[in-house]
Amino acid sequence: MDRATFAHSTAFFRDLSPPSRDAAGAAERRVEFIERVDSFSYAAFFREFLLPNRPCVLSARLTEGWPCRRLWVTRDGRPNLERLLRDFGEAVVPVANCDAKEYNSNPKEQLPFREYVQYWKEYIRNGYRSPRGCLYLKDWHLSRAFPELDVYTTPVYFSSDWLNEYWDAVAVDDYRFVYMGPKGSWTPFHADVFRSYSWSANICGRKRWLLYPAGQEELLKDLHGNLPFDVTAPSLQDSRVYPRYGQSQPPLEIVQEPGEVVFIPSGWHHQVHNLEDTISINHNWVNGCNVAIMWCFLQDELAAVQREVQQWKDPLDDWHLQCQLIMKSYTGIDYKEFYNFLKVIGENRISVLEKGLDEEAAAKNTPKAAISTLGMLHAVFDLKRTVKVLTSLSANEDFRKLDLTSLSPPPEVLLHHLKAAIDTALL
Repeated sequence: MDRATFAHSTAFFRDLSPPSRDAAGAAERRVEFIERVDSFSYAAFFREFLLPNRPCVLSARLTEGWPCRRLWVTRDGRPNLERLLRDFGEAVVPVANCDAKEYNSNPKEQLPFREYVQYWKEYIRNGYRSPRGCLYLKDWHLSRAFPELDVYTTPVYFSSDWLNEYWDAVAVDDYRFVYMGPKGSWTPFHADVFRSYSWSANICGRKRWLLYPAGQEELLKDLHGNLPFDVTAPSLQDSRVYPRYGQSQPPLEIVQEPGEVVFIPSGWHHQVHNLEDTISINHNWVNGCNVAIMWCFLQDELAAVQREVQQWKDPLDDWHLQCQLIMKSYTGIDYKEFYNFLKVIGENRISVLEKGLDEEAAAKNTPKAAISTLGMLHAVFDLKRTVKVLTSLSANEDFRKLDLTSLSPPPEVLLHHLKAAIDTALL
């Protein structure tokens, strides 16, 4: 590592200790607003929000240059449905019915985008009422469906994004979404996939967020251990059904204005209401700061599956494998894929540390370019966090019971490679 690169990286890591316990406690009941995003550094965001897992709101200055804030919005600040129809009329999109409940979420269907826009116009004309219910276009993988589009840019604060780095590499999925819906559409109480971070930028319209710090959701469970569907429902006041609700703190509330970006910490449960006709862009992501939380979540999910199918343990020779398959059907990942996830993340950082970044790769805005932009010591930080979780995974009893011969390289070899790269980088 040359002297200039080392100096740049060291500036990032100069003071990464999270706020003191007293300071964190004082900040726990408020959500900070970052107005001067032009002078708010990645290092400050890392130190003040990522590491201590605290929410914040970043001002509309962060998104004012995005093409979608011009192209998708009318002069009076409403969704430009005609422009959206021209650009995406032939797409098929996922739509949820906010007036119906299916298990603990809203039922979804696939609709032509053209049909959804026609519904939305009629819904507005009818005073925000429809026999079809309140329909909300959500979890639309627009970036994957239209890769040639360049309508927004991921802010630097959220650029260490292991989830999308991995799923782009295996070309299977992504965790970049567009949401569009009328006033009154909403998302029920939940925590994000894999207990990931999320960021959400309002392209137009306003949202109301209700946030509960990680762990507070336990006080909201009913007698059967189920989380509420709607944390604003009067039924939560009934102590016979929700015995610990009275011990919970009120949620942190955010009213998000057009252009603003909300950062939701890892594992925080939340509920979101659209106060106006709204369009937003959302990403879920994991990185070195919260990958251990993701690993704990996967262990908890597997344990829950094992409890559910305990009665089948003796008759099934491949019971442990079946539990992995069931877990993957629920969460989208199993232990072996989690190993491959860690491998891709680790090897990408080793490649940058060993070979640097050529101009062609930088111009393509690849994951390796993002790694290099954040600095070499950030790559080392990522490797250290990867090693810590991979060490735990390798020692895990359920992981060791699987057939690991298909993993290449074997876990012990990968661990040695990662540790050696860290030692070499710090010489």
